[in-house]
Amino acid sequence: MTANAVICAVAVCPHPPLLVPQIAAGAAPEGEPLRAVCDAAVARLLAADPELVLVVGAAGVPAGVPGAPNGQSGLRGFAPGVAGLPGDGLPLPLAIGEWLLDRAGAKPARRLVGVRPDGTPTTPWPELSSRTGLLVMADGSARRSVKGPGYLDDRAEPFDAAVTKALAEADVDALANLDADLCEQLLIGGVGALKALAGLGGDGAWRAEILYDAAPYGVQYTVASWSR
Repeated sequence: MTANAVICAVAVCPHPPLLVPQIAAGAAPEGEPLRAVCDAAVARLLAADPELVLVVGAAGVPAGVPGAPNGQSGLRGFAPGVAGLPGDGLPLPLAIGEWLLDRAGAKPARRLVGVRPDGTPTTPWPELSSRTGLLVMADGSARRSVKGPGYLDDRAEPFDAAVTKALAEADVDALANLDADLCEQLLIGGVGALKALAGLGGDGAWRAEILYDAAPYGVQYTVASWSR
């Protein structure tokens, strides 16, 4: 990870396409509770007055996203013909992260970095010597129910509970040591981003809070906020 990283605050948000009202269309009201909590997490991140916001998320098509277009088509691939959606040329998690920042009217500079399942970046980490807010885009398992994209796997719920506990306690060691093979089997869409969080946010003490913990549509979505 980068040397001398100064992470002043962290927000962890999921990246379902249906988070965006223009994509959800008639189902948009169903996503409002999750949308509002993601907004709150991003607001807390920006309230820490970062000079830079670093968004990290899976490169390419994240695990467990049904109907994901191939390549890096941002949000338009999920809503052809809808104008004004950001994220062209970005993987879905980064496009959703950019959308959340735009929605919040974020003023700081931003960098978006795709990560591999082991948490390593596909492009070099930026210099993080100034106050940096970290927006981590990470879905949990897509195998939480028979209606989930990956159908039901009984291992998914305890695994997601362990990840949520690690986020609630800012336990970077637990996040760093997530079992990559099990994550692949359980269609964990955010394993790489969570491992990147462990490396980037591993120094110093954190106050952590879980703002959302549920698995609608058979996919685990956790929203967390860390502050110094």
